Amino acid sequence: MNGGLFLIGWVSLAWVSIGTAPATGTSPAKEDPLKESLRIAYEGEQRIRETIRDYTCTLTRRERVEGRLMAYETMFVKIRHQQKEGSEIVAPFSVYVRFLAPERVKGREVIFVEGENNGKLIVRNGGTRFEHITTSLLPDSPAAMQQTRYPITEIGVLNLTRRLIERGEEEAKDKECEVRLVRGAKINGRPSTVIQVIHKTRQSDVQFKSARIMIDDELNLPVHYSAYDWPQEASGPPVLLEEYTYTDVKLNVGLTDLDFDHRNEAYRFLKSYSP
Repeated sequence: MNGGLFLIGWVSLAWVSIGTAPATGTSPAKEDPLKESLRIAYEGEQRIRETIRDYTCTLTRRERVEGRLMAYETMFVKIRHQQKEGSEIVAPFSVYVRFLAPERVKGREVIFVEGENNGKLIVRNGGTRFEHITTSLLPDSPAAMQQTRYPITEIGVLNLTRRLIERGEEEAKDKECEVRLVRGAKINGRPSTVIQVIHKTRQSDVQFKSARIMIDDELNLPVHYSAYDWPQEASGPPVLLEEYTYTDVKLNVGLTDLDFDHRNEAYRFLKSYSP
């Protein structure tokens, strides 16, 4: 996952800015920020399911894996949501990823098609060593999970929205949780709404101190998510756990089975490979 909303001063990503939208007219009674955030997420999930068949985007992520903060990774992604006709699946959930940076993984390609290839990813290594090696891995195998927090099966804005709903429903039970909505923010120059979630006290079942979500107002999709742990020292900065930003999102581009076939001539997998 998977997938920004920032407390000012904590993060300085160039594509994010936060301001306050000017007031216009008489403001209606304000909805509770957590309830409003969950409503936005519920409506977003329904819209994604009903109106978005597929999309392409650029995903930039940074994750802390087994205590180590990894470098930023940027990748081009194609995603097709599962499509059904009645009870029959006519198009399975499908993912294609090509890594753009950093150099150690640049050119790596990954394909996952739910229910195909014996449930495995097809991977071309890319990077600076053994780049042409093509192999297959279970999505949650140690090799596939070596440098990431989540399997590729959890990638994409629909999975990110589901995760936000699950966590939002958990936050609703925590009276020590503070939620803020900030309108008038921008990400990559696009108008967005920011949701900030802050836990005031550490609890054993709380996964983070603060989380930040940014929703693109035009796409009505979550395009950034980041989460921070408690500071290592009382006066220190929050500790980044995970951060995901989706840019250049293009919806319903008409992806086909060939987009998720390692024999596609536009890809560099070993064409004769059989998982």
